[in-house]
Amino acid sequence: MAKIIKVYKENVPALRFIGKKYLDADRVDGSFGAKWGEWFENDWFGLLEKLHNGNLADYHENGGAYIGLMRDTVEGVFEYYVGIFMPKDTAPPENFTFVDFPAGELGVCWVYGAEHEVYMHEGECGERLTAEGFNVDGSWCFERYACPRFTAPDEKGNVTLDICFYIKS
Repeated sequence: MAKIIKVYKENVPALRFIGKKYLDADRVDGSFGAKWGEWFENDWFGLLEKLHNGNLADYHENGGAYIGLMRDTVEGVFEYYVGIFMPKDTAPPENFTFVDFPAGELGVCWVYGAEHEVYMHEGECGERLTAEGFNVDGSWCFERYACPRFTAPDEKGNVTLDICFYIKS
């Protein structure tokens, strides 16, 4: 069973998310897993990583992590994006979209467990952040697949997925 093992605040610089947007109609069996597969098959992460000269981790602490960015629009439409946070002025490649975020603070939850268990804990993480005194800005949240927390299972075969929300000071 997955559990939240760490909650903390993280400062981030101004960022540009570059990726592709998906809607509920793009889900397969209720998830966006097939879209992630498409990203790996087409090496779209590799394409984005080549846009930056150097290591994205030099730009911010968790730079280079793959991101599942999500929100409910004011019209009630759920949007899910797959991509990477890049330096704020990075030009997106053709057929990619971008979303700019100002410098700010994140409330971060580490969700630990078997890979198939760590997904879909955004509601629980938002509640935990609020309970710990964070003023969660509910407009955007994201899954951060950080190396090696997510990519290298521990001795029990478990991984850690970061669930992040922008917070207000």
